[in-house]
Amino acid sequence: MKKEANLGEVVIMTSEKKCMGCGVLLQDENILQEGYTTSLENDICQRCFRMKNYGEYQMIAKSNEEYLSILKSVGETKDLVLYITDLLNVDKDMEEIRKAIPNKMILVLNKKDALPKSVKEEKLINYFKDLNLNFEEIIVVSVNKNYNIDYLLKRIKYYQTSKTVYAVGHTNAGKSSLINKLIKNYSDKTQEITMSPLPSTTLNTITIEINDYLTLIDTPGLVDSGSILNIVDPKMVKKISPVKEIKPRTYQIRRNQSIIIEDFLRIDYVEGEKNSFTLYVANGLKVKRLLNSTNKEDLKDLNKTTYQVKYGEDLVVSGLGFIKMVDKCEIDVYIDKRVDTFLRRNMI
Repeated sequence: MKKEANLGEVVIMTSEKKCMGCGVLLQDENILQEGYTTSLENDICQRCFRMKNYGEYQMIAKSNEEYLSILKSVGETKDLVLYITDLLNVDKDMEEIRKAIPNKMILVLNKKDALPKSVKEEKLINYFKDLNLNFEEIIVVSVNKNYNIDYLLKRIKYYQTSKTVYAVGHTNAGKSSLINKLIKNYSDKTQEITMSPLPSTTLNTITIEINDYLTLIDTPGLVDSGSILNIVDPKMVKKISPVKEIKPRTYQIRRNQSIIIEDFLRIDYVEGEKNSFTLYVANGLKVKRLLNSTNKEDLKDLNKTTYQVKYGEDLVVSGLGFIKMVDKCEIDVYIDKRVDTFLRRNMI
């Protein structure tokens, strides 16, 4: 059965069947609109098909208002919510999201495998407990290593208020990867959600029946408008997104020295005693230190933000990772004006 959908000035007929990859309604009449498929007999749209089989990505522009309306509807239920976040790129607006969804909530700290093995799980959990955001439990997982997935399922069973459990979080936090792992481990279903390191892969809610007692609903990832992933090309997105354990790079920095990452980030050490900067970014990224940056103008045409760093703070670059600093200092950060940077207490 088809129904009419009005998209701007274009009227197309959509089916009531959703793409199993991204959740959008399928349609076979307009190749330029989301949800297009060559046949309504297919289970996924053309965009997901090409992403899955050829690694091609087609950007879909959606506003966070659309995503927030979905999250608000989740908050109107009494169902358990899994809030999934990437340990390398923890959401700045975590508190706002928690307030928007008053449900019972498990915080799932994903991509433990991206952090060095020396980072203690207990320290991570205590860091987020100190935020006092009233999570039922905080669980560290690695989808890639299948770490703590069994334990997560047990805690879902313990806290769930109905068969339905929602998964929420920002784009690239690993929601779809986690759900696919749950399908693979605990279900006889063949459904697979489209995964990509690029933003806005899931476009609408997707319902997945894992077993007789658990149905997961994957929600679209909130788009972090300040993420560097939004402004670099797809090849650089893959380079920025770590696929192996990060090997932290530590530099002893003095006044009038600089750190430059690729061609998009410069950090000048303006004032302070000799300091230690440890970079938690993907291993493949090129990093260089300028020992005397006074007359070096590399990347100084980018937007500058000056930070007064306190003892024991991280500089977070949205979508890229973070730099751990030990002592107080003054730094100038040069980066595209569309990318968010901020300070927080040392996480590690």
